[in-house]
Amino acid sequence: MEKKNLKTGIFGGSYNPIHIGHLALANYLCEFGDLDEIWFMVSPQNPFKKNQQMLDDHFRLEMVEAAITDYPRFKACDVEFQLPRPSYTAHTLEHLAKHYPEREFTLIIGADNWNSFDRWREPEKILAHHHILIYPRPGYPVDENNLPENVRLMPTPQMDISSTFIRDSIRQGKDIRYFLHPAVFQIIKERNWYKDTI
Repeated sequence: MEKKNLKTGIFGGSYNPIHIGHLALANYLCEFGDLDEIWFMVSPQNPFKKNQQMLDDHFRLEMVEAAITDYPRFKACDVEFQLPRPSYTAHTLEHLAKHYPEREFTLIIGADNWNSFDRWREPEKILAHHHILIYPRPGYPVDENNLPENVRLMPTPQMDISSTFIRDSIRQGKDIRYFLHPAVFQIIKERNWYKDTI
Protein backbone atom coordinates (compact mmCIF):
# COMPACT_ATOMS: atom_id res chain seq x y z
CA MET A 1 0.00 0.00 0.00
CA GLU A 2 1.43 3.36 -1.04
CA LYS A 3 2.27 5.66 1.85
CA LYS A 4 0.11 8.76 2.05
CA ASN A 5 1.92 12.09 1.77
CA LEU A 6 1.70 14.06 4.99
CA LYS A 7 -0.49 17.10 4.42
CA THR A 8 1.52 19.90 5.99
CA GLY A 9 0.30 23.47 6.37
CA ILE A 10 2.87 26.27 6.26
CA PHE A 11 1.77 29.15 8.49
CA GLY A 12 4.30 31.95 8.19
CA GLY A 13 4.63 35.02 10.34
CA SER A 14 6.93 37.15 12.43
CA TYR A 15 5.26 35.88 15.64
CA ASN A 16 6.36 38.96 17.55
CA PRO A 17 4.96 37.48 19.76
CA ILE A 18 2.84 34.41 18.95
CA HIS A 19 -0.60 34.77 20.57
CA ILE A 20 -3.82 32.81 21.07
CA GLY A 21 -5.24 34.09 17.78
CA HIS A 22 -2.44 32.31 15.88
CA LEU A 23 -2.84 29.17 17.97
CA ALA A 24 -6.63 28.97 17.76
CA LEU A 25 -6.57 29.49 13.99
CA ALA A 26 -3.92 26.81 13.46
CA ASN A 27 -5.73 24.44 15.82
CA TYR A 28 -8.94 24.87 13.83
CA LEU A 29 -7.18 24.35 10.49
CA CYS A 30 -5.53 21.15 11.75
CA GLU A 31 -8.74 19.68 13.12
CA PHE A 32 -11.17 20.86 10.42
CA GLY A 33 -8.98 21.70 7.42
CA ASP A 34 -7.75 18.23 6.44
CA LEU A 35 -4.14 18.87 7.49
CA ASP A 36 -1.91 16.39 9.30
CA GLU A 37 0.44 19.04 10.68
CA ILE A 38 1.00 22.77 10.70
CA TRP A 39 4.49 24.24 10.67
CA PHE A 40 4.82 27.70 12.17
CA MET A 41 7.32 29.31 9.80
CA VAL A 42 9.06 32.05 11.79
CA SER A 43 10.06 34.82 9.38
CA PRO A 44 13.52 36.33 9.86
CA GLN A 45 13.86 40.06 10.22
CA ASN A 46 14.19 41.71 6.85
CA PRO A 47 17.65 43.35 6.86
CA PHE A 48 16.30 46.14 4.67
CA LYS A 49 13.47 46.97 7.07
CA LYS A 50 14.88 47.41 10.53
CA ASN A 51 11.95 47.31 12.91
CA GLN A 52 12.65 48.53 16.42
CA GLN A 53 9.81 46.37 17.71
CA MET A 54 11.09 43.08 16.24
CA LEU A 55 12.68 40.72 18.72
CA ASP A 56 15.67 38.63 17.66
CA ASP A 57 14.79 35.74 15.33
CA HIS A 58 15.69 33.04 17.85
CA PHE A 59 13.75 34.68 20.67
CA ARG A 60 10.60 34.65 18.54
CA LEU A 61 11.27 31.02 17.58
CA GLU A 62 11.70 30.17 21.27
CA MET A 63 8.26 31.61 22.05
CA VAL A 64 6.67 29.61 19.23
CA GLU A 65 8.31 26.42 20.52
CA ALA A 66 7.05 27.14 24.03
CA ALA A 67 3.51 27.79 22.80
CA ILE A 68 3.12 24.61 20.75
CA THR A 69 4.89 22.03 22.89
CA ASP A 70 1.67 20.30 24.04
CA TYR A 71 0.10 19.79 20.61
CA PRO A 72 1.98 17.15 18.57
CA ARG A 73 0.58 18.30 15.21
CA PHE A 74 2.26 21.72 15.51
CA LYS A 75 5.92 22.21 14.62
CA ALA A 76 8.17 25.27 14.83
CA CYS A 77 10.17 25.85 11.65
CA ASP A 78 13.24 28.05 11.26
CA VAL A 79 14.18 27.08 7.70
CA GLU A 80 13.95 30.69 6.49
CA PHE A 81 16.73 31.63 8.91
CA GLN A 82 19.13 29.70 6.64
CA LEU A 83 17.76 30.88 3.28
CA PRO A 84 18.85 34.00 1.36
CA ARG A 85 17.16 37.21 2.46
CA PRO A 86 14.78 38.81 1.98
CA SER A 87 12.65 35.68 2.23
CA TYR A 88 10.25 34.88 -0.59
CA THR A 89 7.51 32.31 -0.01
CA ALA A 90 8.03 30.76 -3.45
CA HIS A 91 11.69 30.03 -2.63
CA THR A 92 10.82 28.71 0.83
CA LEU A 93 8.22 26.30 -0.55
CA GLU A 94 10.63 25.15 -3.27
CA HIS A 95 13.25 24.43 -0.61
CA LEU A 96 10.75 22.53 1.57
CA ALA A 97 9.45 20.44 -1.34
CA LYS A 98 13.03 19.45 -2.24
CA HIS A 99 14.03 18.48 1.30
CA TYR A 100 10.73 16.90 2.40
CA PRO A 101 9.45 14.98 -0.65
CA GLU A 102 7.20 12.84 1.57
CA ARG A 103 5.08 15.89 2.42
CA GLU A 104 2.38 17.75 0.53
CA PHE A 105 2.67 21.41 1.49
CA THR A 106 -0.27 23.79 1.79
CA LEU A 107 0.33 27.51 2.17
CA ILE A 108 -1.90 29.14 4.81
CA ILE A 109 -2.61 32.83 4.21
CA GLY A 110 -5.19 35.41 5.22
CA ALA A 111 -7.73 36.87 2.81
CA ASP A 112 -5.77 40.15 2.86
CA ASN A 113 -2.70 38.37 1.48
CA TRP A 114 -4.78 36.47 -1.07
CA ASN A 115 -6.15 39.77 -2.39
CA SER A 116 -2.58 40.90 -3.12
CA PHE A 117 -1.25 37.47 -4.08
CA ASP A 118 -0.66 38.46 -7.70
CA ARG A 119 1.98 40.93 -6.47
CA TRP A 120 3.97 38.25 -4.64
CA ARG A 121 7.23 36.84 -6.03
CA GLU A 122 6.39 34.06 -8.53
CA PRO A 123 2.73 33.51 -7.57
CA GLU A 124 2.16 31.24 -10.60
CA LYS A 125 4.92 28.94 -9.39
CA ILE A 126 3.31 28.64 -5.95
CA LEU A 127 -0.09 27.89 -7.48
CA ALA A 128 1.39 25.32 -9.86
CA HIS A 129 2.98 23.21 -7.14
CA HIS A 130 1.11 23.78 -3.88
CA HIS A 131 -2.32 24.06 -2.31
CA ILE A 132 -3.39 27.30 -0.65
CA LEU A 133 -5.75 27.57 2.32
CA ILE A 134 -7.24 31.02 2.88
CA TYR A 135 -8.68 32.14 6.20
CA PRO A 136 -11.10 35.12 6.37
CA ARG A 137 -9.98 38.58 7.38
CA PRO A 138 -12.46 41.43 8.07
CA GLY A 139 -12.73 43.81 5.14
CA TYR A 140 -11.18 41.42 2.60
CA PRO A 141 -13.92 39.52 0.76
CA VAL A 142 -12.97 36.42 -1.22
CA ASP A 143 -15.03 35.22 -4.19
CA GLU A 144 -15.10 31.46 -3.67
CA ASN A 145 -16.57 30.89 -7.13
CA ASN A 146 -13.44 32.23 -8.83
CA LEU A 147 -10.75 30.46 -6.81
CA PRO A 148 -8.25 28.19 -8.60
CA GLU A 149 -8.83 24.46 -8.18
CA ASN A 150 -6.11 24.02 -5.53
CA VAL A 151 -7.15 27.09 -3.48
CA ARG A 152 -9.93 27.02 -0.90
CA LEU A 153 -11.42 29.39 1.61
CA MET A 154 -11.79 27.93 5.10
CA PRO A 155 -14.54 29.57 7.20
CA THR A 156 -12.51 29.79 10.39
CA PRO A 157 -13.59 31.54 13.60
CA GLN A 158 -12.21 35.08 13.60
CA MET A 159 -10.33 36.60 16.53
CA ASP A 160 -9.39 40.24 16.20
CA ILE A 161 -6.05 40.02 18.02
CA SER A 162 -2.70 41.19 16.70
CA SER A 163 0.89 41.07 17.88
CA THR A 164 0.89 44.88 17.67
CA PHE A 165 -1.98 44.96 20.18
CA ILE A 166 -0.04 42.61 22.47
CA ARG A 167 3.13 44.72 22.32
CA ASP A 168 1.28 48.01 22.82
CA SER A 169 -0.68 46.61 25.77
CA ILE A 170 2.46 45.34 27.50
CA ARG A 171 4.11 48.71 26.99
CA GLN A 172 1.08 50.32 28.67
CA GLY A 173 1.49 48.02 31.67
CA LYS A 174 -1.64 45.96 30.95
CA ASP A 175 -1.95 42.38 32.20
CA ILE A 176 -3.03 40.50 29.07
CA ARG A 177 -2.02 37.00 30.12
CA TYR A 178 -5.11 35.40 28.61
CA PHE A 179 -4.19 36.63 25.14
CA LEU A 180 -1.01 34.54 25.27
CA HIS A 181 -0.10 30.93 25.89
CA PRO A 182 0.91 30.72 29.59
CA ALA A 183 4.47 29.69 28.71
CA VAL A 184 4.83 32.64 26.34
CA PHE A 185 3.39 35.04 28.90
CA GLN A 186 5.90 33.76 31.45
CA ILE A 187 8.87 34.19 29.09
CA ILE A 188 7.87 37.75 28.21
CA LYS A 189 7.28 38.64 31.85
CA GLU A 190 10.55 37.17 33.11
CA ARG A 191 12.64 38.88 30.43
CA ASN A 192 10.76 42.19 30.41
CA TRP A 193 10.27 42.01 26.66
CA TYR A 194 8.19 44.67 24.88
CA LYS A 195 8.31 47.05 27.86
CA ASP A 196 10.27 49.71 25.99
CA THR A 197 11.12 49.97 22.29
CA ILE A 198 10.77 46.19 21.87
